[in-house]
Amino acid sequence: MATNESISIFSSASLAVEYVDSLLPSNPLQEPFKNAWNYMLNNYTKFQIATWGSLIVHEVLYFLFCLPGFLFQFIPYMKKYKIQKDKPETWENQWKCFKVLLFNHFCIQLPLICGTYYFTEYFSIPYDWETMPRWYMLLARCFGCAVIEDTWHYFLHRLLHHKRIYKYIHKIHHEFQAPFGMEAEYAHPLETIILGTGFFIGIMLLCDHVILLWAWVTVRLIETIDVHR
Repeated sequence: MATNESISIFSSASLAVEYVDSLLPSNPLQEPFKNAWNYMLNNYTKFQIATWGSLIVHEVLYFLFCLPGFLFQFIPYMKKYKIQKDKPETWENQWKCFKVLLFNHFCIQLPLICGTYYFTEYFSIPYDWETMPRWYMLLARCFGCAVIEDTWHYFLHRLLHHKRIYKYIHKIHHEFQAPFGMEAEYAHPLETIILGTGFFIGIMLLCDHVILLWAWVTVRLIETIDVHR
């Protein structure tokens, strides 16, 4: 009985969202986005899209979201808004962070990203425009991924703070006492894998289109960069 009631509630909520969506004006960006998406499908293989496309999305968004916080650190006018005014950032620290990020991104994360194509093939995840989920379903699945990832991150993050292992792995992430956005993925390679696993669990359970991979990457990067600056 409880299961039937839950299904009824979700069905009603879905119908309500669909009704609201029908009242919204058409998105002027939808047609250009559709053309760009179909151009990508017609000119690149699934492997290229899943692998190099995912890498490009991650790198471009990561450093784009980091850019405002990075610039603000060195603009005199913005320094009055800095919380830890007694701990100014230096170019040396930024460069040190950037070098570790490049190692983590290309030596740790890229091999994992290379598995994206095989994941989509094994689970028959579609790429085509016609089966792309509506925006509200995409948001709902991103929310589900966030709940799963946040739960994983909470418990594993606490574990990494355990006094017996903290100095061997997680201490690196806290090397900079005054956090900044680019430091979000500054971590020991093992931590990158351990905490990063939570990102993929939601994808494995909820992914119904390759667009969710990129949407979830976008949401996750905005969140993690924001909490570090």
